[in-house]
Amino acid sequence: MIALDDHDRAILRALAEDGTLNAGVLGRRLGLSQPACWRRIKRLQDSNVLAGTRLDVDRAALGFGVTVFLGIKLATKGRVSLEDFERAAAAIPEVQVIQHVLGQFDYRLQVTARDISDFERVLRRRIMTLPAVGRVEANVMLSEERRLGPLG
Repeated sequence: MIALDDHDRAILRALAEDGTLNAGVLGRRLGLSQPACWRRIKRLQDSNVLAGTRLDVDRAALGFGVTVFLGIKLATKGRVSLEDFERAAAAIPEVQVIQHVLGQFDYRLQVTARDISDFERVLRRRIMTLPAVGRVEANVMLSEERRLGPLG
């Protein structure tokens, strides 16, 4: 873990908003020279605080208007069934996120579909046929607010 100062946190906030900003633009915004800003970004990358850039795709603009979070309890447990489940779930294009969790469920999946009918098709034909699936609980996302969270 590296220590972050106010400039580092400002760089992280700015890049979280727009990952395409270069060191020159960031430096001007933050009162740093381009080389000083670049060195800070490089240090954040080298320490794995910054691990790549991502594109934020508007799923609704592509016609995917429903996001559902599934809690899945496996019927059987064991290393082989976990790996089989994860591999099979990863092969479903509508499954955006796979989280292995502790608690009431063994896995949480984030599933994106065009509408509720499309989600029902994915649930019946793909999710319910995954290896070792036992109990499934669905929560439909109504709205979302993304926040950066704490930065050191």
